[in-house]
Amino acid sequence: MFARLIAQKLTLNESKVAAVLRLLDEGATIPFISRYRKEASGGMDEVCVENVSAEYSHLKEIDSRRATIIAQIEQQGKLTPDLQQQIEQTWDLTTLEDIYAPYKPKRKTRAAKAREQGLEPLALLMLSPTDKDPIAEAQKYLSDEVPTADDALQGARDIIAEFITDQPEVRQLARNAFRRQSVASMSVIKGKECLASNYADYNGRTESLKNCPSHRLLAMFRAENEGLMRLSVGIDNSEQLLERIKRTYVRANRWAKHVSAAIDDGYKRLLAPQMETEMRAEAKERADAEAISVFRTNLRQLLLDAPLGHRNVLALDPGFRTGCKVVCLNQQGDMLHHSVIYPHPPVSKVDESRQQIKSLVNRFHIEAVAIGNGTASRETEQFIRDLNTDGKLQVFVVSEDGASVYSASAVAREEFPNEDVTVRGAVSIGRRLIDPLSELVKIDPKSLGVGQYQHDVDQSNLKSALDNVVVSCVNQVGVDVNTASRYLLSYVSGLTKQTAQNIVDYRTANGPFASKSELKKVPRLGPKAYEQCAGFLRIPDAANPLDASAVHPESYKVVTQMARDLGCSVRELIADKTLRNRINIRNYVSDTIGLPTLTDIMSELEKPGRDPRQSLHAFAFDPTVHTINDLHVGQILPGIVTNITAFGAFVDIGVKNDGLVHISAVANHFVKDINSVLSLHQHVNVCVSDIDISRSRISLTMKGIEQPQNS
Repeated sequence: MFARLIAQKLTLNESKVAAVLRLLDEGATIPFISRYRKEASGGMDEVCVENVSAEYSHLKEIDSRRATIIAQIEQQGKLTPDLQQQIEQTWDLTTLEDIYAPYKPKRKTRAAKAREQGLEPLALLMLSPTDKDPIAEAQKYLSDEVPTADDALQGARDIIAEFITDQPEVRQLARNAFRRQSVASMSVIKGKECLASNYADYNGRTESLKNCPSHRLLAMFRAENEGLMRLSVGIDNSEQLLERIKRTYVRANRWAKHVSAAIDDGYKRLLAPQMETEMRAEAKERADAEAISVFRTNLRQLLLDAPLGHRNVLALDPGFRTGCKVVCLNQQGDMLHHSVIYPHPPVSKVDESRQQIKSLVNRFHIEAVAIGNGTASRETEQFIRDLNTDGKLQVFVVSEDGASVYSASAVAREEFPNEDVTVRGAVSIGRRLIDPLSELVKIDPKSLGVGQYQHDVDQSNLKSALDNVVVSCVNQVGVDVNTASRYLLSYVSGLTKQTAQNIVDYRTANGPFASKSELKKVPRLGPKAYEQCAGFLRIPDAANPLDASAVHPESYKVVTQMARDLGCSVRELIADKTLRNRINIRNYVSDTIGLPTLTDIMSELEKPGRDPRQSLHAFAFDPTVHTINDLHVGQILPGIVTNITAFGAFVDIGVKNDGLVHISAVANHFVKDINSVLSLHQHVNVCVSDIDISRSRISLTMKGIEQPQNS
């Protein structure tokens, strides 16, 4: 059932979906299924498998809710075979709740009170085709609690109002109208005008809810959550909707005006507020999904940023009054030295700072310098470049986003228990240059500055989405099991925080792993975990060269057979392309291994253990630009993309505030998805199109600007 529904929604092969669901139930991870079970999945990529997994979870949630609803209605003694069949055939959560609405226990409503007063028969009479006199009939229900006929009729109308607004067809009719016509309106709360100045552009704004961009919606919700503005959602013309409802329930008799009045009241008091709540929730969910999608894309680009690789690095966390924190790291990112220099005002120990840096460069054989992009970054960069006159040192400006979060975290305290936060922050900056992925996995993705409104979207959905991206990136790159931290290992397919720690403990006690099979000796790393993780782990200097590759150990036999058939060793097969070209992979197809896996194996043998990330390119800002006052309209400058949103990209051009390239200005042609043109940390050339010094805002354009070749 689940496989059929998912296959229909995602337009996939049902048998392949069923195979993926079986693998998920058996504990297989998304990276493992997409990489090593292509025969079963039909070659679904990671995104497709993740979509199947998400739909599977959603359907199981609906199934659980269905069981609860059936039990609740059955407990009331109102579950008929037809109703049960209707519920069991429904796979839409909103429709399911609509069916349940008439049976859902309610708080003390006006209709509930009227029922307690015995007025339900009068309400049913009001809806019937009878033409009896309403006043005369109402007088039959008088009591101490219902002293007049008008009170009786009002109670009956309350029952009808609730009854009609609970009907699934009425709710769907209203829902469709609200989805088509809803208008969002913003207004400042009286007395909050000054505090709401940041949202001045939204005051009095009215626009179609379904066409409102996600970033604008999130800004509106934020203004409301801050208690500064009021967001209302409704439809301007409700008469048509009410007329359609009345055509179903109002009869041409003496009761018509009462039923009509009940429908008007039910719409205004019950249905419209409920629909407004639904529309707001749907709009928020849509805006969250779009924002989270931007976060995911940015985070993936950030994590897969080009690494410098194993180099000796000097890292600086710049500052003026407090000086620049300096750390020296070896090729593995281990800290060898830390100190402070004061090359800038107010201390200005320029000569002393220059001598310290030169000494450290020689002493620790420094090959590259990493400079944090915070306060005093440009001044520190210039100071280093003035020292580096022979150009032997590579100089890089590195994003500090999240460095302060890391430096104050339990992870940093564990790594450097005797150092203060400033030293830890400088280490993080240097390690980000050596290998961004290995360092950034230690930091909550929300702290990495990868989007906007990260505090306004659903935090559970955001965390799940970003965690999935981290897992995907770690497994895409692969992990050296002999050098990786437990934080990096914990994101490897099949491993948990505990098994990752066990790997590190085993490595510490027994020395580096000599082969992947040795992982089976790690405590609590059972056969299933080994199956899931082995393909994503690397042992660069292993006796078996396949242990340094992404070939899964379960496929080692077929590679060995290929080498044997060619009369060579596996190592020779990897080294000699002419030998590989003689292989007809169809000869190795079996019941357990198919062409997709064999094709992947041949690609991996081409460049075993290759890093999928791009090479790192050096970058330098315009040396004449340091502040916003150095800018002028028409000026063309180099920059680095620091953040990407649905409406544009922010670019660091070497001044305090990043400039904005609106999506309409990133290319000469129309751009629907900005990620198709730009990526995080991409080197670009931009032209200054507008400067607002009072608001520290810089507008940039890329239209007609020649871009760097390595961008």
